[in-house]
Amino acid sequence: MTILITGATGAVGRHLAASLVERGERVRATSRKPGDARLAAGVEVVGADLAGPSSIGAELFDGVDRMFVFPFAHGVDEVVTAAVAAGVRRFVVLSSLAAAGEFPRDIGSASYTHHLAIERAVTSRTGEWTVLRPGTFANNLLSWAWTIKAGAPVRAPYVNSAQAPIHEKDVADVAAAVLTRDGHGGRTYALTGPQSLTRVEQVAAIATGIGRDIRLLEISPDEFRADVSPFIPEDIIAMLLAYWSDTVAAPDEVRPGVRDLTGQSGRTLEQWARDHRADFA
Repeated sequence: MTILITGATGAVGRHLAASLVERGERVRATSRKPGDARLAAGVEVVGADLAGPSSIGAELFDGVDRMFVFPFAHGVDEVVTAAVAAGVRRFVVLSSLAAAGEFPRDIGSASYTHHLAIERAVTSRTGEWTVLRPGTFANNLLSWAWTIKAGAPVRAPYVNSAQAPIHEKDVADVAAAVLTRDGHGGRTYALTGPQSLTRVEQVAAIATGIGRDIRLLEISPDEFRADVSPFIPEDIIAMLLAYWSDTVAAPDEVRPGVRDLTGQSGRTLEQWARDHRADFA
């Protein structure tokens, strides 16, 4: 049987596809531009725009028994409905730790609202689901890449707040484990990186990983808003500032999901930086 991966050209999906092929699984991936997908050898790439229901043909699900559901912005309800009708029996959903609503800052936030809707699109249609809820992705720190490339200081508010950034490969490893092993139906797993680090420590870890000095300049929340408002919607800015503010006094808790599901503690932020050295060069 075949595993279908949506969002296969994204940071998690690309690693997941490669991992599943290495395990000997048959993998099919969707892409709006199959010719540009550049996925691992052995992955069957199918052209489909999942945001447009008219592009979802029954042949997409031929022989598919398991599916990785990426939290794309539009169309997930139609895709999951079609998958269930076609006989797909197991779904693994990429969500967010914010969807748990563990903290007042999460309730009603952009991430909470979006990812909870993605979860419900699956859990309301089938009982054969597993939800993965990563916390903050280390890849979010690529927002610092252009300043580091330029030799300018990283500008950040709440530099003493602490998060536990997770490497996208660890999320992919967990997804591969859940897709290929039984016993995870109806389960939700919280995932984080192995260390809760202040933003000062995060900058230091990246500096060590890429082998160059990086300066850090603490700025006010208003200065941050002014810096990023041309590029980031206000609801996302508000969500980020609330998160960083809260994690000054209450640092992110390290969750055991990666270790429990893969047997490994998870990759450090320094390892992530080494893996992304080219992005900061």
